[in-house]
Amino acid sequence: MNDSSTSEELVGVLRTVVQQLVPGDKLPSSRELIERHHVGPGTVSRAIAQLAAEGVVVTRPGSGTYVAPRPQQPEVAIDTGWQTVTLADRSVDARALGDSSGPIPDSAIRLDGGYLHPSLQPTRALSAALARAARRPDAWDRAPANGLTPLRTVFARLAGAGVTADDVLITAGGQSALSIAFRAIAGPGSPVLVESPSYPGALAAARAAGLSPMPVPIDQHGLRPDLLEEAFARSGARLLYCQPTYQNPTGTVLAADRRRRVVEVARAAGAFILEDDFARLLGHGASTPKPLLADDRDGTVVYLTSLTKPAAPSLRIGALVARGPVLERLRAIRQVDDFFVPRPLQEAALELVGSPGWDRHLRGLAIALRLRSRALVTALAEAQPEWSVVSPPTGGLHLWVRLPSDLDETAAAAEAQRLGVVVSGSRRYFATEKAGSWLRFNFAAAADAAELSTAARRLARI
Repeated sequence: MNDSSTSEELVGVLRTVVQQLVPGDKLPSSRELIERHHVGPGTVSRAIAQLAAEGVVVTRPGSGTYVAPRPQQPEVAIDTGWQTVTLADRSVDARALGDSSGPIPDSAIRLDGGYLHPSLQPTRALSAALARAARRPDAWDRAPANGLTPLRTVFARLAGAGVTADDVLITAGGQSALSIAFRAIAGPGSPVLVESPSYPGALAAARAAGLSPMPVPIDQHGLRPDLLEEAFARSGARLLYCQPTYQNPTGTVLAADRRRRVVEVARAAGAFILEDDFARLLGHGASTPKPLLADDRDGTVVYLTSLTKPAAPSLRIGALVARGPVLERLRAIRQVDDFFVPRPLQEAALELVGSPGWDRHLRGLAIALRLRSRALVTALAEAQPEWSVVSPPTGGLHLWVRLPSDLDETAAAAEAQRLGVVVSGSRRYFATEKAGSWLRFNFAAAADAAELSTAARRLARI
């Protein structure tokens, strides 16, 4: 049993103790708790700290821990009915970011979401990096609004194409970068072109910024420049959001002969491209194409990437790269939002990517993702031969599976969850009407290939 679960158990025990006491009563000492429950001093300290933070107990240095005064319960329930009228129309709908069908049992295999399984995360390296960062004398000083220069340099090198640190704005992860970019580039009420299907978090962020997502179909080679040109002409849009490399949800890579053409079409329309390169470090071992930014000579491309996906969900460190007046717009929005990304997190990110283990982690991750992807493709082919994987991905975290025409993906996802496998239905990946029935699997969320095989066997019953 790990320390966190032991600490949670002790918190539960202490809650029961507190309920049997009255405010002001003293709890057993730390030494008594250690001996009675056979736990370490750290476990006791964490449990007491959690209860103190919740206001359940108060600690008095040199004296002990006491039951805190209990708040008076209101005699009349609060009436919030007026809020429905005041809030009016809903522009931010978080339901687009999740599609779970009711409570998820602990025994379920989670193949939804967009993060690595804990076993694939560089947890030790992250802990060591955070510890080293915390020891820096200026760790808690205010960070520059643009981000720490060394960290901006790291992202500049990742983007390539002559990008410098002065072109980079550090953000609190990729989702924050999306929100900043949509509000900075396009005004409320404007159309924004998006791939169809596309990332639901981007669709939600665009709508929250008052924009209207308009779909442009993709095929197995990515975004179609002919349809993109037509969409710009019909809509008058001045912004395209796309994921040219290991697209979410399909895993598609924009073909080499289309990459320059997409930039040319946007430039001719006087439009920006918001290039979401979230999976730059998630290749499966083959060569990863250069960003669209590499063929941009006019400041058409605003580039977005992040360290979150290849590291861990709580390393909320991303970057926007832009050149020209649009960069000042991006800076202004970020300062209004939160001034700057916390310095300890930036310092920890620097320590992580500068450590010898980072490159080793990325190489191992590429192998693990490739093996998991192949294992899931093979297992699904055996369990559900009528389900179709149009093009197995060469990078990223996701497998996009087409269902037979007579099988609705919402019903399939609900049945899968009942069978103990959580996957994502396709409806929320489309800005308008969906094209066919699909399920998205995150093979990187599984513990190992064996768990993926188990999931496929359960799905065979659909």
